[in-house]
Amino acid sequence: AAAAAGQDVETYCAEQHILQRDVAAAFGLSWDWFGRSSSPQNRKLTQHFAEVLEANGLIEERVDQMVYSIDDKRFLPDRYIEGTCPHCGFDKARGDQCDNCGNLLDPTDLKDAYSVISGSRNLEVRDTRHLYLLQTKMADRIRAWVDTHGDWPILAKSIAYKFLDEGLIDRGITRDLAWGVPVVKDGAPRPGMEGKVFYVWFDAPIEYIAATQEWAEAEAGRDWQRWWRTDAGADDVRYVEFMGKDNVAFHTVSFPATILGSEEPWKSVDMLKAFNWLNWYGGKFSTSNKRGVFMDAALEILPPDFWRWYLTSNAPESSDTAFTWEMFASSVNRDLADVLGNFINRILKFTEGKFDGVVPGGGEPGPLEEKLFADVSARLADLTEQMDAIEVRKSAQALRALWVVGNEYLQEAAPWTAIKTDRDRAAVIVRTALSLAALYSKISAPFIPFAAEEIAKAFSLATPAAWPSSNASIELTSLPAGLSVRAPEVLFKKIDDDQIAEWTARFGGAEQA
Repeated sequence: AAAAAGQDVETYCAEQHILQRDVAAAFGLSWDWFGRSSSPQNRKLTQHFAEVLEANGLIEERVDQMVYSIDDKRFLPDRYIEGTCPHCGFDKARGDQCDNCGNLLDPTDLKDAYSVISGSRNLEVRDTRHLYLLQTKMADRIRAWVDTHGDWPILAKSIAYKFLDEGLIDRGITRDLAWGVPVVKDGAPRPGMEGKVFYVWFDAPIEYIAATQEWAEAEAGRDWQRWWRTDAGADDVRYVEFMGKDNVAFHTVSFPATILGSEEPWKSVDMLKAFNWLNWYGGKFSTSNKRGVFMDAALEILPPDFWRWYLTSNAPESSDTAFTWEMFASSVNRDLADVLGNFINRILKFTEGKFDGVVPGGGEPGPLEEKLFADVSARLADLTEQMDAIEVRKSAQALRALWVVGNEYLQEAAPWTAIKTDRDRAAVIVRTALSLAALYSKISAPFIPFAAEEIAKAFSLATPAAWPSSNASIELTSLPAGLSVRAPEVLFKKIDDDQIAEWTARFGGAEQA
């Protein structure tokens, strides 16, 4: 990628780090620290783990046979080689993994291999020295560790056990590259391995720890070991990882082999939340074939909340999910515009028109409100339970169900009718519905933070707000009478057929999948 951009690797990585940080922030993602695995902290910690593992008999140096490109005049790291997978026949498998069947590979496993750099098939296998992590020695211990995590999603456990059942292999953890963490011995370049670096899937997970060290060293009084070493208090930390299924093997086998094999008191992951793939009309996203919307382009055409809602409400937890423009538009129009947006607009516009934009006083909750309190309490408890369980899709469903309750209540209570004969009754309905809207700003924030903030502004509420209790009789009577409110601009503009046609032409659709 750096070569294609006409840049050296260091410059390219530095530029991409900023671009990825900024586009993710534009989607509403946030971090305490957005680190880099090229940091001095990660370099030192990676080299430490390698030395400790070798001292424990879990790393050995081997004379290996690696693919050398005669035309490129260099050894080719696994991701610089593509070819046909020996397991499934996929013709674009990489030298370390097949994206089609998920099997981990070595470059010499590929059939009809070629250089990604030049496309040359003028390749040969030559001897070179590399370090291997002896995962075979750790197989029983890793299995016992995975066995303790019965609460992991089925997807994560099934992938972990697949690799364990098929038998772990010793994994090469060094590469012939100019960019990466240098391989050292006793603080100096390792004899016979000068110029080699550690494999990305050896050093990158270690950056999880090193990034915390970077964060701690950026400000006085922070203690990174408190989060990562159980002898420094990390036993009470809950450590969660999120990833696509193609990365599960590295985090259930290779990285645990590093952590457990070190025999040092490092905190290991508690929950590994794995996801299946989001596909493009049943096929793969592809920049070269101009098929798919990527993060930067997505923000050019629509607000981030539209994408966040679709991706969370259709999260590929139990199976792969296929994106289509039609399904995307339906999700946005139906859920965001017709349900949440409609409710917020109706009640705030009504308040402005009939109560001068002020939360009305007067009246007492009646049977309809008591029924609403019970329903919302139960649904809030369900939403909280699903969120705590990291059930993303079920959480989105529970949130939408709460939005629906608001519309149903408003329709049944009919304040536009009540105000004609009983202003106090209309006041109760409006006050309750406004409290629902304020509640929605709090519980919607994890999914659609920008819209949630706009709703909160309508009530002059501070953000981010604390997560509400499941006691709706309290949550829905919390707005004080006399509080000024205002209707926001339209929260969600509907997607129309012309836009779908335009984006299909630009980014691809069913005919290109």
